[in-house]
Amino acid sequence: METPGNNDAETEQRTLHVRFRAETTEDVGEMLDALEQGDDVGPHFEVVYDDPEDVHRVTRPKNLELLRAIVQGEPSSIRETARLVDRDVRQVHRNLTELESLHLIDLVEEGQSRRPSVWYDAIDIDLPLVSPSMGSDEFAEA
Repeated sequence: METPGNNDAETEQRTLHVRFRAETTEDVGEMLDALEQGDDVGPHFEVVYDDPEDVHRVTRPKNLELLRAIVQGEPSSIRETARLVDRDVRQVHRNLTELESLHLIDLVEEGQSRRPSVWYDAIDIDLPLVSPSMGSDEFAEA
């Protein structure tokens, strides 16, 4: 998954925004309005999940450990990734496949091996504790 944006590691931090919420087009509309007005909105990397279990899968300690190892160690293969975290290759492969299914990493084919790759160096997680219906005026009046 090639993601546009600034890939120069020395300029600024690239943050992936992970959100849980019912599907909404509000943010897209705001971004389009800003573009129409000529504002520079910059690159914005976002993954939105509609199942809270997906957010839980992102934040599992073993998955976060792998993401950190990929960002910091830039391993050239799944086997090297397993060495970085001192874990079994099969377990690491399973976790990396899960992270790929969550759209958090790419597994890039390189000859006989697959190299885990990310395009960000931080994750910002937005997990509202109030559902939209609870935050509405109707709910407040009840």
